[in-house]
Amino acid sequence: MKALVLSGGRATRLRPITHTSAKQLVPVANKPILFYAIEAVRDAGITDIGIIVGHTAEEVKAAVGTGERWGAKITYIPQEAPLGLAHAVKIARPFLGTDRFVMFLGDNLIRDGIKEVVRRFEKESANAHIMLAKVRNPQDFGVAELDGKRVLRLVEKPKDPKSDLALVGVYLFDSSVFEAVDAIKPSARGELEITDAIQYLIEKGYVVHWHLITGWWKDTGKLEDLLEANRLVLETIETRIDGEVDDASSIYGRVVIERGAKVTGSVIRGPAIIGEGCKIENSYIGPFTSIYYRVTITASEVEHCIILEESCIKDIGSRIEDSLIGKNVMVAKDDSRPRAYRLMLGDNSDVRVI
Repeated sequence: MKALVLSGGRATRLRPITHTSAKQLVPVANKPILFYAIEAVRDAGITDIGIIVGHTAEEVKAAVGTGERWGAKITYIPQEAPLGLAHAVKIARPFLGTDRFVMFLGDNLIRDGIKEVVRRFEKESANAHIMLAKVRNPQDFGVAELDGKRVLRLVEKPKDPKSDLALVGVYLFDSSVFEAVDAIKPSARGELEITDAIQYLIEKGYVVHWHLITGWWKDTGKLEDLLEANRLVLETIETRIDGEVDDASSIYGRVVIERGAKVTGSVIRGPAIIGEGCKIENSYIGPFTSIYYRVTITASEVEHCIILEESCIKDIGSRIEDSLIGKNVMVAKDDSRPRAYRLMLGDNSDVRVI
C-alpha cells in the first residue's frame, strides 16, 4: 500500500498564523501536526508516502525532507490550488498507480492511529473504507448512514442527521476511486468533494466499508480544536528534565523540559512541555501549555496555550490562557506615557483585553 497525506489548503480558520505558515506545521505538544500523520502511516507499515503540497510547499519540504527520519520515502505532489480532496486524489494518480492507498488529512490527529483499519482493508475485498467517529453535533460534519458493514449514503452537514457518525479525515481506496473522481463535478464551493466520490462508488455498486474509532480524534482546523488536541497529547507525556531548573523553581506533575532550556524562579505545573533553548524566568507556566523552541517568558503567567518559536512574553500583569501565539511575537507590558494598547496585528487576528 501507499499513502497520500494532504498538506495543502489555506487554513482560513487559523489565520493570521497560517498567512505565513502551513497549518500542518503548527506544533501540538511541540511536534508539528503533520508529523503525527506521517508517524501514523509509518506505524501502519506504509513507507511510500506522497504529500500533497500547496502554497506552503517549500516550508513543508524543509520540515519533512526526504522522509528518512521515519524510514519512509516522501514524494511531493504540487496542487496548484485547493480544489478539493478528490482533486488531490486525481492529481496523485501518477504516484499512486494501481496500488491500494490510504489518504490521511495532515491536520487530523487520531489517538490510536490507523493500524487496525489498514489491516482490515488489506484483508477485505472492499473498494473503499472510511473511518467514523461518534459526535455530539453531527450536523457540523459529513455523516454516514449504514447498513451492517456497508455504507448506504454520505450526507454533508445534514440538517436532520440520520446518525451521529461523522467522517474522520482518513480514507482507504483501491484504484476504482479514479473512476469516481473523474466522474464527479465540482460542488457549489468549486471543489471536487471526496464525499461525492465515495457516494459515486456506493451508487455504482462498489463496496464501501466502515471502521468506528473508539479513541479520540481531532481535526485541528480551528483554534479550540487545536488547543484541545494539545491538551489530549500532553496528557500522555512522561516527565523528562533535560534542561536546567534552579532551586528556586518548582515542578509539579508531568513536565518535559528540553535540553538548553533554563527555568529560574518559576513554577511549572504540568502537563506541559518547554522546548529547546527556552528561558522561563519568575513566571508561572500552567497545565496544558506547549512552548516551542527559543521562547522567552519573564514575569508572566501562561496556561492552556501553544506558543511558537522565538516569541517573547514579558512582564504581563495578568494571565494569558486559551491562546495560540505565533512565531517571533512580542507580548509585553508597556509603562510609557501616555498609557495605551499598542498593537501590530495581522489579518484575522483575535485580541481580547481586560
